[in-house]
Formats: sequence, C-alpha cells, structure tokens
Amino acid sequence: MTISNELATGHWAAAAAVFLLAGVIKGVVGLGLPTVSMALLALWMPPVRAAALLIAPSLVTNLWQTGPRATFRPVLRRIGGMQMGIVVGTLGGALWLGVPAGAWASVALGAALVAYALWGLTGRQLHVPAAHERWLGPLVGAATGLVTAVTGVFVVPAVPYLQALGFQRDALIQAMGISFTTSTVVLAIGLAGNGSYPASAVGGSVAMLLPALAGMVLGTWLRQRLSVAVFRRCFLAGLALLGVYMVAHALA
Repeated sequence: MTISNELATGHWAAAAAVFLLAGVIKGVVGLGLPTVSMALLALWMPPVRAAALLIAPSLVTNLWQTGPRATFRPVLRRIGGMQMGIVVGTLGGALWLGVPAGAWASVALGAALVAYALWGLTGRQLHVPAAHERWLGPLVGAATGLVTAVTGVFVVPAVPYLQALGFQRDALIQAMGISFTTSTVVLAIGLAGNGSYPASAVGGSVAMLLPALAGMVLGTWLRQRLSVAVFRRCFLAGLALLGVYMVAHALA
C-alpha cells in the first residue's frame, strides 16, 4: 500500500494537523518539525512512510527559515565555514560509515541536548570569541556532518555553537535555517548515493507543505511577540524535549 492510498483512507486531516503543529513549533523555536512529525505520524503509519512525507515540508520550511534576504548574506558570511564543514563531514561520513551507528548514538546525542538545555536554563550561556570563529566553525560543521551521517540528526553540535555566537533572536533562527538546509540537502545526496532516498510519496509530501507552512507563519507571528527571555526559555525547553524524545525513542 502506498502512502497516498493509506492517507486516502481517512488520515489526511490527522497528518495535516500534525504538520500544522510541527510548523508552529518550528516557527517559534526554529527546530523540531521532523521530530514532532515523526513522533506523531508513527502512531498510525510505519516510520519509513512518515519519513517520506517529511521530505518536502522539511526542505521547504528550512529554506523559508533562511529569510529575510536583507540579513541572509551577513549571516551566511559568518557561518560559511561551518557550512563547508557540514558538506565535507556529511559526505565523508556517509562514505566512511555507510549506515547509522545504531541506538547508542541517538541516546548519546539526546542526553547531550538535555544536558546543554538544562545548563542553559540555569542562566549560563556558552560564548565563542570572534577570533575563534574562523577555525572553530569548520570543525563544528564537520562534527555536525559526521553526526548527521551517523544518526540523521543535525542539531548537535551545530545549534549550541550557533547560540554561542551571540546572534540576536531572529538571526539565530535564520542561521539555524541555513545550517539545517545545508544538512538536509547534503544528507539527501548521501542517501540518494546509497539508494535509500524514498521517492514514492512525492505527492503526499508536497500536500503536507500547506499545513506546515501555515504553522510556520503562525509560529513566526508568535515568536515576534515573545520577549527575548521567554523565547530563550522556549528555545532551550524545545532542545530538552527533543533530547528526551531521542533517548526515549532509541531505548523503546
């Protein structure tokens, strides 16, 4: 049974609601759409089919998050070395490691996210001096790429590093959008090279774009009305929940 046929039996509304919610969360804190979508869609469909539905919404919402164009180039210049590292690390990891390393990697990453979020919620924050960005960015990018190749998750160590650069709220969201877009595209290339890129659910995936984008619009509207302190708490809480989910899913 194809995804389109399965959704046609009565799950279209539920799937759209999932992507609407995931889009809102991504619009507010800048991440979480794949995690939320996978967790909820897996309640009634196999993970491989849920992942197939994610292709278009994940890529397009990440591209959306790279705006606005007025600040795109300054942000990209600052994290350009990191993006090159992501490309090298992801493709190199895909060639070297070939397949995900297993549940242990997701548990370790999830625990790291929870620890970082809890540390940040105590009021402390990492800071990267500007003089170190030129050499540290590519290293962080390469490490993120390797983690992506092993687990398919591209938030560690990218997100803590981007937050440590001291970006303002909207610039941080934009920087994450650029980084996530790079990781998504390069990971798709790596999967395609291994013959693992699902192409049977293009129609269903494209159909989920509308609710995902609507959710992002709503989430962006909400983010712009949050104070910096509230946004920071929401952001760190989002990281903690993502980490908890990764650990629980891997151990289940």
